[in-house]
Amino acid sequence: MNVERKRLLENDKRTKYWKRWGPYLAERQWGTVREDYSEDGDVWNSFPYEMALERAYRWGEDGIGGICDTHARLCLAFSFWNGEDPFIKERMFGLANPEGNHGEDVKECYYYLDNTPTHSYMKYLYKYPQVEFPYEALRKVNGSRTQDEPEYELVDTGVFDHDRYYDIFIEYGKKSPTDIAIRLTIFNRGDEEKKLHILPTFWARNTWFKEGVEKPTLKGEGSLIAADHPELGQWFLYGDEPKELLFTENESKEKGGYTKGGINAYLVHGEKGAINPEQVGTKGAFHYELTIPPGESREVHLRLCTDKELKHPTDEVTKTLKVRCREAEEFYGELIPTSLSDEHRMIARQACAGMLWNKMYYNLVIPSWLKGDPDFSPPLPPHDPDTARNSEWLHLHSDDVVSTPDKWEFNMFFSWDTAFHALPLSALDPSYAKHHLNLLTQEWYMHPNGMLPAYEWNFYDVNPPVHAWATLRTFKIDKKQNGAGDYTFLEQVFQKLLLNFTWWVNRKDHAGKNIFQGGFLGLDNISVFNRSAELPAGSTLYQSDATSWMGMFCLNMLAISFELSLKDVAYQGMANKFYNHFLLIADAINYSADRSHPLWNEEDGFYYDVLKMADGEEHPLKVRSLVGLMPLLAVTTIEAETLEKMPLFRKKMEWFLHHRHDLCDKVACMKTPGMNERRILSIVNQEKLVKLLSVMLDENQFLSTYGICSISKCHEETPFSLTLDGKTFTVDYEPGESKSRLFGGNSNWRGPIWFPLNILLIEALQKYHYYYGDELKVECPTGSGNFMNLWDVAAEIAQRLVRIFEKNEEGKRPVFGDYAKFQSEHFQDHLFFHEYFHGCSGKGLGASHQMGWTGCVAKLIKQLGEYGHL
Repeated sequence: MNVERKRLLENDKRTKYWKRWGPYLAERQWGTVREDYSEDGDVWNSFPYEMALERAYRWGEDGIGGICDTHARLCLAFSFWNGEDPFIKERMFGLANPEGNHGEDVKECYYYLDNTPTHSYMKYLYKYPQVEFPYEALRKVNGSRTQDEPEYELVDTGVFDHDRYYDIFIEYGKKSPTDIAIRLTIFNRGDEEKKLHILPTFWARNTWFKEGVEKPTLKGEGSLIAADHPELGQWFLYGDEPKELLFTENESKEKGGYTKGGINAYLVHGEKGAINPEQVGTKGAFHYELTIPPGESREVHLRLCTDKELKHPTDEVTKTLKVRCREAEEFYGELIPTSLSDEHRMIARQACAGMLWNKMYYNLVIPSWLKGDPDFSPPLPPHDPDTARNSEWLHLHSDDVVSTPDKWEFNMFFSWDTAFHALPLSALDPSYAKHHLNLLTQEWYMHPNGMLPAYEWNFYDVNPPVHAWATLRTFKIDKKQNGAGDYTFLEQVFQKLLLNFTWWVNRKDHAGKNIFQGGFLGLDNISVFNRSAELPAGSTLYQSDATSWMGMFCLNMLAISFELSLKDVAYQGMANKFYNHFLLIADAINYSADRSHPLWNEEDGFYYDVLKMADGEEHPLKVRSLVGLMPLLAVTTIEAETLEKMPLFRKKMEWFLHHRHDLCDKVACMKTPGMNERRILSIVNQEKLVKLLSVMLDENQFLSTYGICSISKCHEETPFSLTLDGKTFTVDYEPGESKSRLFGGNSNWRGPIWFPLNILLIEALQKYHYYYGDELKVECPTGSGNFMNLWDVAAEIAQRLVRIFEKNEEGKRPVFGDYAKFQSEHFQDHLFFHEYFHGCSGKGLGASHQMGWTGCVAKLIKQLGEYGHL
């Protein structure tokens, strides 16, 4: 067992609290629902970027490359000033939703280079321009561009031309859980000597506004900032000898006296009275002023610990970092196959690092948020309990470290993102993956009616039910890695998911026909109209994807029941329940929404949504999109030996096979043994499977050089159009960002490649191969004359996804598109993991640090390496 695994074990057993400190600091706290106390719920405009410099936060903190304890009581991050900017760079800048032509978007270049599960070693890179940061240009140009035009990025402004920027590497290494070595290495990449101000900042989150809460104190003593916190005790931040120490209070400007923006006012505007000359407060910073010759670097060393008696505190920083860096190499050396190339190992390593850097302290208590805080500064008014956002989630109490998709753009938990996060996290840190899946089913998250909370913008929005899939996958990965299954975890989550399944059946199958409706289901953006909004009057939408998600939910609950049945025979009854329900769903989606019009179209060999109007007229929405491929995901295989161990289930299964031919003969239904005597349950039988794959694997439809697209290219020449009540709804193929703002914000894509569904399609193909084996081969690509078994088809799709990040024959990475700067030295090997990718070029689009699901590329690389496909 390597040293990092031992640390994880110590943390799990609670003998050493290695995870007390980590990268849990948000990269954006402003412009969030949590901090919005406006009357109209205008989140972005009520708390804009510049206001964060002067106004204290109520629910969290943010910073650059920072760390904090698990409840963000004490925080450490870094601020910089190049002498040109109008204010210090204290947090990442980005466009608010109304400012961008494609919604909100961070406009900075920063990278997660390394991290270990206990955060014993972490590395982060921030690229800071030497010229004035173009805040207004980014706002003005993006604000003037249309939906048809690309976004105006930081690299477009020219601030990186002639390498006029600093590479600031931030490293952390834990000598012990209470002793953290920190090093900043600053490279001047330009050709002129430059001066840079560096401000390592240590502060306390403002909780003392509450009655009865003791205020912490930070004091300066030479090269030391001493923090005395009523809950955390004493912590000491040592540093190389600074130019000076700067102290103020973590209070809003309205409070008066020394305030949050005091350090900025002192440094940038020369306001000497803005900082406390007694060097005491709740926010303190070392001030370093470094002159760096061209092409050279300088270092700053810090140490955060609980020991006040260190004589030469920063002398051991380099040694500690060297040891922890070596141990990180050992950890990833065992995790990522050594047979892989350095290129693939680097991609996987950075993907893993990003997954771990995106852990964030998230605090929101709905009753308190609704009530407001009159004692805060400025006073926070109450929300209207009848109209306020999430006012029906009074039980929600979040005070946890959560896995976020992106700590700037999606800086909150998302229930279905959490499921995808679990896949790579299970290999990195199975205990955390299990904790996070279990967390959202707890009574202070899950609604009493059984609904899982979606995300803070609207906890009642409907996310795809993939929690059962993630729970089962996490259980199996953990079992394979540790040699024993955590049945307590599996049973705990299963019991809560029974409530969630019942919620779906009762709330989302309005007609009781096993055809489901769901609003936003991860695929909203490729539908004809916004399914989270009101449908045409009196109409009902029978959804292929919602119904497929429920079929998949059934099968994952069935598979969990099988696992639990090995320990408790009573779960065989639950297995029968989900077997029965699955057959009903499979029958409904394949043969009729209400025995008049099926979602399966035999002529096209594809599934479509069906819109039924109030007068009974039905409109099949013939859009060739992922919605129609979703039924492929509802598949599971059952080993022969598993059936032998489940006599009660087998008896009822055989009754169905003999007495319900109407259900069992039309789908892949357990009747015929496949490879190694396995049985299969699937919405699609072999005939439908082959038809769907012929469409999916057609390079003139879904199959791109870089994966499976969201919408078929057939709509490039022939868009789908539907006119209802005088309104025309159109869907066409758009391989980049959508030209429509129908769905708001940056949630606009109608053709690009998207990792979540690609991951699920790959897994589904592997399951089909478990049953059909090498005997079933399909043409891949369609029309090529090249036939593959389904395992190799899955590997082919995975290889295309990985290709997004690889250097191509021209030495360029597709993820960077046509940005020459990103393909150059000091940039090319530092990766962005985007929300989605251009269907034709592979260029990264949307959020640039969407580690949550795009981080799954690490899992793909690992598996491809293990099976010799890379």
